[in-house]
Amino acid sequence: MAVDRDHVLRSAAALLTRKSTATMDEVAKAAGISRATLHRQFAGRDALVRALEALGIAECDAALDRARLDEGPARDAAHRLVREIEPAAALLAFLYTENQLFEGEGQNEGWARIDDRIATLFRRGQSAGEFRIDLTPAWLTEALYGLLASGAWAVAEGRVAAKDFHFMITELLLGGALRREES
Repeated sequence: MAVDRDHVLRSAAALLTRKSTATMDEVAKAAGISRATLHRQFAGRDALVRALEALGIAECDAALDRARLDEGPARDAAHRLVREIEPAAALLAFLYTENQLFEGEGQNEGWARIDDRIATLFRRGQSAGEFRIDLTPAWLTEALYGLLASGAWAVAEGRVAAKDFHFMITELLLGGALRREES
């Protein structure tokens, strides 16, 4: 019987976003396969996390494409971005905590590409006078990541309703990022 790798990855993502310390046995059970079958697909937890990283990068790239970051006002594009990335937010929150993904020479270039695309949106908003210029695009990008992860965790733990995710993220990010009219 062929193993559906995408099903295994999505099952692992669903489990690990709820329980980041889950064992490979628990991941296998969640995917409905044996530990041996899981091990044939992923040699260990690091290989599984790297595969989840690739899935997360693909999900981000697709969300960025759907958000059409270069169309219309930057504020509207930021709203579209949060809405489009929301389905992947829990996976991204899990990956955000996996330090081995962001250390040393082995960092996936996909993260830098995503950073650049989001920073370009903030830079465009600054050039158009929509966003504050005293906050760097790199900082606004990192703030967005932190808000997405925090929002995903809060929803997962039931502290916040899922329907409020988009509002909470955009209001806090844009409320702090919008340029204020000088009096």
